[in-house]
Amino acid sequence: MTKDQVTLKDVEAASKRLAGVVHKTPLESSHIFSEMAGYEVLLKLENMQRTGSFKVRGASNCIQTLTKEQQAHGVIAASAGNHAQGVALGAQAAGIKATIVMPEGAPLAKVEATKGYGAEVVLKGGVYDEASAEAVRLQKETGATLVHAFDDPAVIAGQGTIGLEILEQCPDIRSIVVPIGGGGLLAGIATAVKSVAPHVKVYGVQASGAPAMYLSKHAGKWVETPEAQTIADGIAVKSPGKITFDLIQKYVDDIFVVKDDDIAATILLMMERVKMISEGAGAIGLAAMLHGNIPHADKTAAVISGGNIDVNMISRIIENGLVKSGRRIKLLTHLTDRPGELRRFVSYIEEYKANIVYVYHEHAGRNLPIGQTQVEMDLETRDHAHAEILVAALRRAGYRVELL
Repeated sequence: MTKDQVTLKDVEAASKRLAGVVHKTPLESSHIFSEMAGYEVLLKLENMQRTGSFKVRGASNCIQTLTKEQQAHGVIAASAGNHAQGVALGAQAAGIKATIVMPEGAPLAKVEATKGYGAEVVLKGGVYDEASAEAVRLQKETGATLVHAFDDPAVIAGQGTIGLEILEQCPDIRSIVVPIGGGGLLAGIATAVKSVAPHVKVYGVQASGAPAMYLSKHAGKWVETPEAQTIADGIAVKSPGKITFDLIQKYVDDIFVVKDDDIAATILLMMERVKMISEGAGAIGLAAMLHGNIPHADKTAAVISGGNIDVNMISRIIENGLVKSGRRIKLLTHLTDRPGELRRFVSYIEEYKANIVYVYHEHAGRNLPIGQTQVEMDLETRDHAHAEILVAALRRAGYRVELL
């Protein structure tokens, strides 16, 4: 393996090292998503990998290439969560010490899981790049080997084993869609796939709020961004890899971006329609396919890179998704303060088959006229059309209804 390049031989060697260490995850055709996209969609389910993410591949491969002397000093890494767990598990298997620096806002589930694999966790900075700077500082103090989250040849080669698996599982695959943060996953897969089957298209996808590699690819030079804001915390990277950039420039056909709203909607769709949990970074490739970014081609695989999503984020995504789909509305109205008025108002809700989730009935307030009450309700409705019919009926009945 050369210092700044990864080859097919490196990926094949990683595949041998990882046999028995990682799972060969399923590649499944999805009927429902194929119908929605208009072409056959396959899902490479790395959310079913050990630690719930593809990251264990690159981390374990890197650790297995260390000398005995390097292993004696332990390893250190920076991660928003998934690479942390991969390094922690790889270090635990090798019987060496691991220190992981994570952003202060890293999901609690990922922090606790990393500790559960025996690693020492240090919380530092608001985003990955700040955690990475702290990891570099600690590495110089301790002499531990830094296992980079993406810009390391051994890590890239380990991630590339996914590409070999996809080609083995579906020899007539037409294209592969891969999430991007720093680019290790995309660089590894593209290197492997293009070396074996150069006709297969390889596309990358980034969040529009963290588009560093997208900008780099389209500018033809390495670009970093001043911030990285996205619900897909696993790919919130301001400075993409330089080794990965070179490989992506050489092997990747194109890169696209998607909005956080599309990512959230896809996470919700995966839960509802295929009973599958994905984190934001894991869902982004499928989000691009469902929202028209990716060129249509039968047998296109989306790499579902991880499923380690914080339960609080799931709750917010569900609530937001229900509102955006018209299945949850919040309304405000005023009633005459006399017996039976609230029941009369609720009768319309009942007539139009909406379900009351929450109701707050206020009789006195700073801006509330004497003789009136204020009612705030959260309602479950079937869709936007149902919600509009209900609101129109309430207004025809004389109620001044405001949607919040």
